[in-house]
Amino acid sequence: MLRVVLAQPRGFCAGVERAIEIVERALKKYGPPIYVRHEIVHNRHVVDDLRRRGAVFVDELDEIPPGGMTVFSAHGVARRVEELAIERNLPVIDATCPLVAKVHNQGRRYAAQGREIVLVGHAGHAEVEGTIGQVPGTVHLVQTPADVAALSPGTPERMAYITQTTLSVDDTRHIITALKQRFPDIVGPEVRDICYATQNRQQAVRELAAEVDVILVVGSRNSSNSNRLCEIGQDLGKPSYLIDDASALRPEWFNGVATVGVTAGASAPETLVQGVIEGLRRFGEVEVTSLAGVAEDVRFRLPAEVAEVA
Repeated sequence: MLRVVLAQPRGFCAGVERAIEIVERALKKYGPPIYVRHEIVHNRHVVDDLRRRGAVFVDELDEIPPGGMTVFSAHGVARRVEELAIERNLPVIDATCPLVAKVHNQGRRYAAQGREIVLVGHAGHAEVEGTIGQVPGTVHLVQTPADVAALSPGTPERMAYITQTTLSVDDTRHIITALKQRFPDIVGPEVRDICYATQNRQQAVRELAAEVDVILVVGSRNSSNSNRLCEIGQDLGKPSYLIDDASALRPEWFNGVATVGVTAGASAPETLVQGVIEGLRRFGEVEVTSLAGVAEDVRFRLPAEVAEVA
């Protein structure tokens, strides 16, 4: 008997649900094709499903024909991308997660105060690129405490920091501590301002690790928050595997294992979790239980362009 313990919460967060619903409603209201700049969320299954229904995912706006209905992804975009859309007269629906938009607003507010901005985040991530492009003035990207030590700001007495929403809370805390030690006058949000869904899912993995032998994280390789969940499980001494779906399961992971924990990143649908449970049945009888965890009831308002679509 293999005991499977499900993390709570897991899977879709309110920002991801909103972004997917925006594309679905846009397809219904305007008809395909709907052009989406970058993946609407970082999950291959979600993207492939929307592509089958008429969404076209592009890397740059010049791939969109004149008048093509355009959606910006949940990760947000740089100000220059917004300006290019206006220059090309593209009708745009902005699916940027409201919590990412909050970070943009924080950065702009600090910049307006004449501060140099430090962004705690991962180089190359869509959210980080969008945030840097939304904040005027100097933005320094740091990924580790060592990066903090290497900073050479022009105005060290006028500094502020902001953070990517999908980071590990623990790693971010270490970096903020390093920033405050090096720049005592630096200002910025508390660690608890990191996305509520990120924090809840990370805490759920910590609770899961106390009860299971192995942890499975359902999510895509390019999903920052899914990678962080897997890293937390590993840091807590539990073999942890990031998998796209049930096809990635390997029987050797479960030799001598009595209890398996299952969670999912914020962009992974629950259907994939249920598919993993079914996949585990290939290795024997399965009993499924769930942690109590936190019940999330957050909902974000939809943009006016699609708010009235049934």
